[in-house]
Amino acid sequence: MAIHLPAFSQIKTYSTKMITGNAPEIDGITSDSVWNLVEWGSGFLQREPYDGKEPSQETSFKILYDDNNLYVAIRAWDTEPDKIERRLTRRDEFEGDWVAIGIDSYADKLTAFSFAVNAAGVKADLIVTNEDHMDLTWNPVWYVKVSTDSKGWSAEMRIPFTQLRFAKEQTHTWGLQIMRQLFRKQEFSVWQHIPVESSRWVSLFGELEGISGIKPKKEVEFIPYAMGNIETYQKEEGNPFATGNDNGYSLGVDGKIAVTNDLTLNFTVNPDFGQVEADPSEVNLTAFESFFEEKRPFFIEGSNIFNFPVTNDGPLGMDNLFYSRRIGRRPHGYPELNENEYSDQPEFSSILGAFKLSGKTRNGLSVGIMESIVKEEFATIDNAGERRKEVVEPMTNFFNTRLQKDFNKGNRILGGMFTATNRRIDDPSLEFLTKSAYTGGLDFTNFWKEKNYFFSATAVVSHIAGSKESMLIQQTSSRRYYQRPDASHLTLDSNRTSLTGNGGTLEGGKIGGGHWRYGGFVTWRTPGLELNDMGYLREADIIQQIAWVGYRIWEPFGIFRSLNFNAAQWMGWDFGGNRLYLGADLNAHMQFKNYWSFGAGINRSGQDVSRSDLRGGPALKLPGSTNIWSFIETDERKRLIFQIRGFYGAGDLNYSKNYRVGFEIRFRPLDALSISVEPSYSNNRWDIQYVVTEEYNNENRYIVSTINTESMSADIRINFGITPDISIQFWGQPFLYSGLYSDFKKITESQADDYYDRFHTYTSDELSYDVKDKVYSVDENQDGSIDYSFQNPNFDVFEFRSNLVARWEYIPGSTIYLVWSQGRDEYRENGNFNLGKGMNNLFDIAPHNIFLIKISYRISL
Repeated sequence: MAIHLPAFSQIKTYSTKMITGNAPEIDGITSDSVWNLVEWGSGFLQREPYDGKEPSQETSFKILYDDNNLYVAIRAWDTEPDKIERRLTRRDEFEGDWVAIGIDSYADKLTAFSFAVNAAGVKADLIVTNEDHMDLTWNPVWYVKVSTDSKGWSAEMRIPFTQLRFAKEQTHTWGLQIMRQLFRKQEFSVWQHIPVESSRWVSLFGELEGISGIKPKKEVEFIPYAMGNIETYQKEEGNPFATGNDNGYSLGVDGKIAVTNDLTLNFTVNPDFGQVEADPSEVNLTAFESFFEEKRPFFIEGSNIFNFPVTNDGPLGMDNLFYSRRIGRRPHGYPELNENEYSDQPEFSSILGAFKLSGKTRNGLSVGIMESIVKEEFATIDNAGERRKEVVEPMTNFFNTRLQKDFNKGNRILGGMFTATNRRIDDPSLEFLTKSAYTGGLDFTNFWKEKNYFFSATAVVSHIAGSKESMLIQQTSSRRYYQRPDASHLTLDSNRTSLTGNGGTLEGGKIGGGHWRYGGFVTWRTPGLELNDMGYLREADIIQQIAWVGYRIWEPFGIFRSLNFNAAQWMGWDFGGNRLYLGADLNAHMQFKNYWSFGAGINRSGQDVSRSDLRGGPALKLPGSTNIWSFIETDERKRLIFQIRGFYGAGDLNYSKNYRVGFEIRFRPLDALSISVEPSYSNNRWDIQYVVTEEYNNENRYIVSTINTESMSADIRINFGITPDISIQFWGQPFLYSGLYSDFKKITESQADDYYDRFHTYTSDELSYDVKDKVYSVDENQDGSIDYSFQNPNFDVFEFRSNLVARWEYIPGSTIYLVWSQGRDEYRENGNFNLGKGMNNLFDIAPHNIFLIKISYRISL
């Protein structure tokens, strides 16, 4: 049913005036006489925890403008000023007490530019698109100062019009929202009340009127940078490329040009991302590619406009037409080395340049165009002083266009995306790569009844082309496994030179209005769908259905501050009509009035049919399982916070046992210093883990085993804020992982009704082990001769990764970075986990250090 807004939620209006004399000094003190031109805005109401009630502390604000800037003063009154929480953090972290302004300068009731500051003067900024999609990657250049007195604290802002987008008109009425977070009570209040039950946000903003005579500003800025680095590592005798130290430098430039008031061109030439935090460690025992989040600034900022998910949730929720980590990835190729040869291989492909044109026009058309060129990369091979080069990555062009148009006041959105990846393959050694890859997609969303209900449809198509070798690799990849002997609906064609597929999602549900939420979707990927040249696809040849329901209680009652219940059900099939899996889930999340939080859930999976466990062999039926999890967290307002979480899973027929336990300690001894330690331990056993495929009597033997894995890792973070513009951050992660294989088996009848008929465990008469060579040998027919053999797969992984980054934004938009990165890596073949010895071994490993300085300077025209 539709929401009927109470009287206090009717649209409010604030009238501003133009400054004709001197502008206010941005010092956090609202004593300049120019502020007397306008009245204080007030009348805030809570949104959390007591929706629509009077806040415990008052807030007021004033807004002025001149030809070039918007000026904002916010007064956060506080009867207990000694309890104001002033936390020095990095930008965009929203910690402590903070205030913010949201401006819908497009006046489209869908888009808002938001500027926030906490009581310590730390900035946060974001763009809201499509009503409520928040993008924290936006980092505009603006100015703010704060001050504290006996009556509370104040913030003064100067927001250049170059950072906003608005129409070329004589008078303007913009959407306006002012927000405040009172940290000690976790109380969120707003000037224009918007009910918590509503799924709307920007479209219910109040209005800012009185602006006239201003002209849109076209921003032009260039940020050249210079970088120097020194690397130290263990010298490798005889290897001319591993001398123990290297050094280098790099020059480049980033820029931003307002092509029109609506569209901005961002570009980068010879970018360097040395200050970016390393990826976390992991061991992937599945057949599928790992997904790592993007951390490079050029690709993060404004990334929401290039986002085109095939599905928004569930196991396939990472599938997307655009995955920016493809650009500048590790080279695909690696040279084959002869004895006594050494290779110098680039770690990443170099991006020669990239640009993106993005923005939103006044008629509601969002535009995103990205073009990137990656250079051809070579490995240098040395053989007793004689050197040659071998290409390991072709020159590649990545092109991406995203369009979206909103209609009917944003209640209907139609969009599309097109991507093109083209590789210049001149060397036969790279014929295994796809030469060209094109994807396209259309998405449609319709909202109704105050945007409480929605229906969406997404459709994507892909076409890739290349050599016969490259298409054979694509057909036999873990995403589709056309070679599976039991996949009668798939045909492996070794003469194929192209592959085409499609996918999509139909989804609908209730997302606002009242306490109940529910929805569901059907999504599919045909066998030929391929997105991984520029996007991300985990698995093709799949149809999945999910339904869910939730109940939300956001007003405090009894012992609870908030309470949520959720339930879900899912099923999956392949395009041969075979059911792959089914399951259900129940979970609950709650926060108590003492600000502690608790959550727990249970899910049940029926028998799964895995098409990947045997790496191209027949599909394997696996027993069902039951999993439970829970967590508890102490009061997040305190200086010392604990979180404990646990997981336990058990497979039917004792097929598997898995448990994980972790906890987190967050300690803030000073407003400027935070320390967090997040260790975790896992212990897992599966009775069927793929080992290798061997051939015997012209038949494949799919060898599996029981595997016991143990792992320990710990994320350690230290953040020290010297000022809002100067900070030091440390991140470190020790990681230990061991895998011990036992009870080796061969698959016999992979989908037999009886679990124990699906495999045969090798007896001591059939299986022998050579301790010296670490080789298992199988005498299957017990005639005294070895029929096939395989290496002992036991392993131990020791890794330590860390980054220490000092950052100084010495003037807005201009930054100095000092970086120390360290890595320690070693692989052994033991499989016996020992925490004490593992930590000793870890720090006995010779480190690889990188010391870097990077200086950038913003030039605004």
